Amino acid sequence: MVRTRVLVSGVVQGVFFRDTCRRTAVQHGVTGWVRNLPDGRVEAVFEGEPGSVDALVAWARQGPDRAEVTELSAHDEPAEGLTGFEIR
Repeated sequence: MVRTRVLVSGVVQGVFFRDTCRRTAVQHGVTGWVRNLPDGRVEAVFEGEPGSVDALVAWARQGPDRAEVTELSAHDEPAEGLTGFEIR
């Protein structure tokens, strides 16, 4: 199991980024959470099998249809064994 924290910049709030992220994570069997930040970015944590987490990071580089992602930073962290995926 691996864990990656991502920070996504651009037009990523008000475009269903968090809800689409949650649904995509559930489809891939990835646990974690996603939230809007006050500065307009979105932060997310993905935990799961390496290939599934990589798929979520790749998805976050594009986001949902109405998003315009301009930058994504990803950092690996120790896995915590999260269960489920929540919107914070």
